[in-house]
Amino acid sequence: QVQLVESGGGLVQAGGSLRLSCAASGRTFSRYAMGWFRQAPGKEREFVAAINWIGGSTYYADAVKGRFTISRDNAKNTLYLQMNSLKPEDTAVYYCAAAIGSATTNPSQYNYWGQGTQVTVSS
Repeated sequence: QVQLVESGGGLVQAGGSLRLSCAASGRTFSRYAMGWFRQAPGKEREFVAAINWIGGSTYYADAVKGRFTISRDNAKNTLYLQMNSLKPEDTAVYYCAAAIGSATTNPSQYNYWGQGTQVTVSS
């Protein structure tokens, strides 16, 4: 069982940066692949980034590639998402999720989800 709590969201101007964190409970955090997803009003939840359990492989949606960086600190049971050069279209609720197995872009393959943190980018 893994419980996830996101933090770090907020209001930022276009071009600014935010760093999201996802604190995980449980002793087996290092065994889970982790991902970030987002959901804007009226839209479906979409994949943002994912990282394998040993942190060696990362995956990004085309819309954030080159601007966002996913990382994890297994010693601190924490997942991060560094977001730079933010755009108004990045506005959404951001969720972290944990998957048993390899990192994936498919939200249905994630077993645990956080409650989300709001990111709002003003133009």
